[in-house]
Amino acid sequence: MILILLNYQYRAYPNTTQKLELNYWRRLAQYWYNWQLGERFQWWEQNRCAVNSCPLICYLPELKDNPDYYSQKKLLPGKKKDLTLVHHSGELLDFTRLPSQTLQDVCDRTKKAFERFVKGDRNGKRSGKPRFKNAVQYRTLKIEGQAVSIERIGKRWLWISISKFPGWLKMRLHRPLPDGFKLKNVLLTKKADGWYASLALEDKSIPTFNLDQIVPTWGNSIGIDAVLHEDDYLATSENTKLPSLKSFRKSQSRLAKVSKRKALKKKGSKSRRLLAKRESREHQRIARARKDHAYNSAHELVWSGKYVFFYEDLKLKNLTKRNKAKQDENGKYLPNGQSAKSGLNKSWLDAAFGQFFDLLDYIASKAGAVTVKCNPAYTSQLLSYRDEFVFTDCSIREWYDSKENLLVDRDVNSAVNLKRVGLGMFPTIKRRRGNPVVITSNTNSTSKEVHRILAEPEAYIVIFDSV
Repeated sequence: MILILLNYQYRAYPNTTQKLELNYWRRLAQYWYNWQLGERFQWWEQNRCAVNSCPLICYLPELKDNPDYYSQKKLLPGKKKDLTLVHHSGELLDFTRLPSQTLQDVCDRTKKAFERFVKGDRNGKRSGKPRFKNAVQYRTLKIEGQAVSIERIGKRWLWISISKFPGWLKMRLHRPLPDGFKLKNVLLTKKADGWYASLALEDKSIPTFNLDQIVPTWGNSIGIDAVLHEDDYLATSENTKLPSLKSFRKSQSRLAKVSKRKALKKKGSKSRRLLAKRESREHQRIARARKDHAYNSAHELVWSGKYVFFYEDLKLKNLTKRNKAKQDENGKYLPNGQSAKSGLNKSWLDAAFGQFFDLLDYIASKAGAVTVKCNPAYTSQLLSYRDEFVFTDCSIREWYDSKENLLVDRDVNSAVNLKRVGLGMFPTIKRRRGNPVVITSNTNSTSKEVHRILAEPEAYIVIFDSV
């Protein structure tokens, strides 16, 4: 049996002394992170020469070793022998007050930031140049399992002890801990409304499913289409729809008022800091409502009893791109439809389909199901029970079939086609003279099942959530 690592996040309630200590720990970790970045940047500046200005014969000074994870981690014992002076602020930092595992984790964070910048991630995608973090941006501290232990579990509260931390840290136990778990590490995060602790638990009681043994069939699978139209969020191949939340749309006027008031205040003033905190709370409410809606929608789909979920492979980065600028002969910019596209981009980002499909993959894997990405080409245009292109324009939301006396919904039809793509039953389509043409087709094998689904009355699943 493979061991599964679960994350349980709880709200922490530190007292005044503990808050001061946690903020001091954050300051130490922030300084150590920025110092390592500065050392790496300095090595780059001192050990490089421009190829377009360097002569053929030039003198280069002796290069010092390139700072890496191991060389920077070896500096920690020396940092703990004496107080470290911060020149720009005059602070004296004591590295002995922070657990050694947390300082080593900061070294690991620096290494990963540079590897993503230089080498890229596992997909070869490189990120931007690492930036120095201020007190607001550095929010999380990682405490390894050997430096933390659970001292007491009550009915509604949980207490943990951390190495070099004054007293026990009290947390609200809003969900019970599993039996027979093993604590691996704890993440302490400072958010807009306080401190939170994420416990990484190793639970041996959770059964492990072999997802490779699941064979998709017409009965155990379901297709999911991302709608993004009016109040609809998702459409399924079972002729059901899930509502959208639009958490940012509902809160953008309130957020704009707070942001405008904050922008008028003097930088560094107390009133600006208070409004910045209020603005961060508004963003937090929007993000929490969106995430809660994604969890509820994913659970509604998993509770349908299906084992395979086919959804479209959306290129969200391309969908939210700006329109290309247009200019006339004199260089004057012409209307390019970016005003309307900006509203569409806002709707795509507010829906957060990328976050939803990641959560669906996580929840489905825990329930013994599997999710599969499908190519959505022509799935929204082709009629699912007959090889006919009827939804040729995005404005066509419904189409009445006089032959079958059937009203076909565009989104449900697209979800059925996604299911057919996942099962390998979608026809082969090629473009000839700009028009799509069906080459090979086996639509007749699924036409009866599709016609039966579309003939049923459309169901609308109501999800209760809040903004």
